[in-house]
Amino acid sequence: MGSNYNVATLLLTGLIFHLVYIWSVFDCYFTSPVVRGMESHGLDEGESKRLVLIVGDGLRADLLFQKNGFQSGVPDGPEVVAPYLRSIIENRGAFGVSHTRVPTESRPGHVAIIGGMYEDVSAVTKGWKTNPVDFDSVFNRSSTTFSFGSPDILPMFSRGAMPGKVMTWCYNEDEEDFTKDATALDIWTYDQLANLLHNATTNATLDSQLRAPGTVFFLHLLGLDTTGHSYRPFSTEYMNNIQVVDDIVRRTEILLREFFQDEDTSYIFTADHGMSVIGNHGDGHPDNTRTPLVAWGRGIRGPLPDSAPSSHDSYSEPWELGHLLRRDVDQADIAPLMAALVGLKWPVNSVGVLPDVDSTRPGYLLPREGDETLAKMAYVNAKMIIEQYRVKHEMKMSHTVWYKPFALLEGPGSSNRLAKLNEIERAISDEQWGTARDLSASLINEGLEGLRYLHTYERMLIRGMATAAYTGWAAYASLFIFRPLDKQLPRSTGVITGIAGVALAAFWSLFAIQRSPWTYYLYIAFPCYFWHQVGVQVLPLLRSQGQRVPYGQIAFYGGLVFGALQCMAAAYMHRSIWSVGFLLIGVVWPLSSWTKESRSRMSRPYLWTVSCLVTGIFPLLSVDKNESVITIIAGGVCMLVAGFLYSRTIPTLGRSLRRLFVIEGILVVLAMLVTASSAYHLKAKLGLPLLNQVVGWIIFSIASILPFASNLRHGTPRSKMLMYFLGLGPTFVILSLSDEGLFYVAYFTTVTSWIEAEKSLRSDLERVKKSKSILQYRFQPDDIRIALFFLFFVQVGFFGTGNVASISSFYLSPVYRLIPIFNPFAMAVLLVFKIIVPYIMLAVAIATLNDALDLPPFSVFLVALTLTDGMTLSFFYNVTDTGSWLEIGQTISFFCVSSLLSLWSAGICVGGEHLMADVLSANQKAID
Repeated sequence: MGSNYNVATLLLTGLIFHLVYIWSVFDCYFTSPVVRGMESHGLDEGESKRLVLIVGDGLRADLLFQKNGFQSGVPDGPEVVAPYLRSIIENRGAFGVSHTRVPTESRPGHVAIIGGMYEDVSAVTKGWKTNPVDFDSVFNRSSTTFSFGSPDILPMFSRGAMPGKVMTWCYNEDEEDFTKDATALDIWTYDQLANLLHNATTNATLDSQLRAPGTVFFLHLLGLDTTGHSYRPFSTEYMNNIQVVDDIVRRTEILLREFFQDEDTSYIFTADHGMSVIGNHGDGHPDNTRTPLVAWGRGIRGPLPDSAPSSHDSYSEPWELGHLLRRDVDQADIAPLMAALVGLKWPVNSVGVLPDVDSTRPGYLLPREGDETLAKMAYVNAKMIIEQYRVKHEMKMSHTVWYKPFALLEGPGSSNRLAKLNEIERAISDEQWGTARDLSASLINEGLEGLRYLHTYERMLIRGMATAAYTGWAAYASLFIFRPLDKQLPRSTGVITGIAGVALAAFWSLFAIQRSPWTYYLYIAFPCYFWHQVGVQVLPLLRSQGQRVPYGQIAFYGGLVFGALQCMAAAYMHRSIWSVGFLLIGVVWPLSSWTKESRSRMSRPYLWTVSCLVTGIFPLLSVDKNESVITIIAGGVCMLVAGFLYSRTIPTLGRSLRRLFVIEGILVVLAMLVTASSAYHLKAKLGLPLLNQVVGWIIFSIASILPFASNLRHGTPRSKMLMYFLGLGPTFVILSLSDEGLFYVAYFTTVTSWIEAEKSLRSDLERVKKSKSILQYRFQPDDIRIALFFLFFVQVGFFGTGNVASISSFYLSPVYRLIPIFNPFAMAVLLVFKIIVPYIMLAVAIATLNDALDLPPFSVFLVALTLTDGMTLSFFYNVTDTGSWLEIGQTISFFCVSSLLSLWSAGICVGGEHLMADVLSANQKAID
């Protein structure tokens, strides 16, 4: 078969392989917390008749607890932003910080609060708004739950529940308008509760249902999350929304007291996640993981003096609450707290630990029966954890060959879990309440360790398969460069084929016996296939030719590649390394490698250095960006200037080309005007004018289509690149928040200068023979450097103006200029399109570079492909599910981003060859 077939096979294999092994990190580090066949436990009687759960979506702990954390940005703000909740903390309630886990999104946060479990992180791939897994919840255990709020959250707790168990009142999705005052959503939520209680005065059935023991009221207040995205947490709008939420809490308590005419209500106020200073909350930043928890009412203790040592730290010092005990919890601990208050059976998959289990520190409860109730609650908590361990242990034991049980819970005599449960029962029977709590706390810790032991039992196996797969992939991909793949294979390869077949059959048999997930079969299939191909093609070749292997040269280039890849990996955490990289390739490389002859062949040899130094500035800039219309306009102006100057380097421009470039320039100007107008109206809270929205969409649509629909009959690679640069410029202007347009110009200038530099340098080397088959492509050591440059530009295009995930690209504010109503899919499409635009410039540049160097298509990518998985594998080993939530989130995202960028590199090369096909040289088109 021809070269295109072989390259297509490689690309398809790589796509499937990387997607499969992205999933492996979830099999390795995260397993579903939901199992079947478990029994729920609880106390027969609660401390209160009913529970009110109020969640301020997206509320930061510090901005609620501090008297006024907005004084720097809102000098004329009130002395106390949330006076009612603060009075509860100081006079009749308990408070602390509820620490969330990644991902800090609304769905997993609410599942942790209400279900008591940390949802499988892989559920994000199935959508947070549906139920990837069925889970039990406090709502499902209540007599009836009346819930009010967002259609994004409430329905997931009613699915699977008994009919009439969880009742919901949701506003329309269209009401989630980012250009409107989001406090209206919170006020609507309160009004529905008021209407419900009013209706109960004339509806005896409803009245009886409301007064039944075990009733739960849930108020989901979305306004803070919407306001934070639109205006950021330290804004006047966010402060005002906190005041509205505080008043809703006050009015809710008055409303329920007047309706029920008793004091048998417990209240929990918390948040699903916090928010960073830039208005985001999905990246695991500590400000996203610290949420407030305030509890008061029946069964809950009042404020206590601070402990020694102090429960406060530098984080809570500004709150002026240092004289009161701060009692922090993990987010899943709220579910057992709520179940204990109302006397419900606990959710079966809950891993929460009741704060009052610990006898050495005060918790949140003040039960009528005192220590006796606390001891019994601790025992229930222990039974729930051990029940989960029991079911998972029995499943693992029945499915695993050579299973090694968890020694702390499966040992002989008193070390057995059943013996430990019996010991707690005896302590309760003997009225040794403190002993029972201590024993329960110890067993809970051991049970959680046991669950973790079972969750990670097969981690070593998956790591081993991943190591074999990634190294095998690198070796397999290199075959497409160093030797033909269509020659007759020696007969002696039958032994290698037999070994690979036996190994695969042995692993598959083991997985079948253990009833392993179907993904395990794929995990082992890839390394077996890769190493089989390497064995049958490389070993016979070396044996037959008897060539001497240049170990010194291999070691040198291997060290160079390893060092470069590790620096790129480190740059994921330390963005300044990208700037150092630009300094090296923009200054050190020309000084050390460019000859006088190569410089003389360049029309502007200084442009490469200048563009690298300018582009290298952007990774040093803060990722906390504010909207700057002036900077956006400056970016648009620079696009026009750069387009004009670049057009001067094109020898001939026909009338049709000039007309096209003028049209694209006019679109850039119009985009600047409509963006400035829309930004003004949104900032002034005047809403998005319909005319602006329509004109914005017209400009965006034309700019998105025009470059791809234009036919350059007499064009050149330069004119084609300029067409894409100017044509896509308006879309980048409309979706820019600040300096992204300037980065776009600098990035384009750098990659176009790269083409000229490489072309001039390659003239100093032996030129590669033009060929119609990539199988005859002759590899040169200098191609390793070109491939590393390519990988560098691939990643800089993603990280150049942001942090872990190009944060500036994920600001929602620019999207409101086109879509003011909450529409996650459409908004995500626009944000992804904004990320893609710089890569279109890189795609056409790499295709042009291949043509300029007389290289076959994909040759640079093939070299890069053999290098990237060294970085990806290092990220795989760095993934962790322990430590701070920031560390967990970063390690997962680093691995996924690295894997996806490898696939994205393939897309860049394929897309570039397609986009530039009509202007490439005749030889290049023949190869296509």
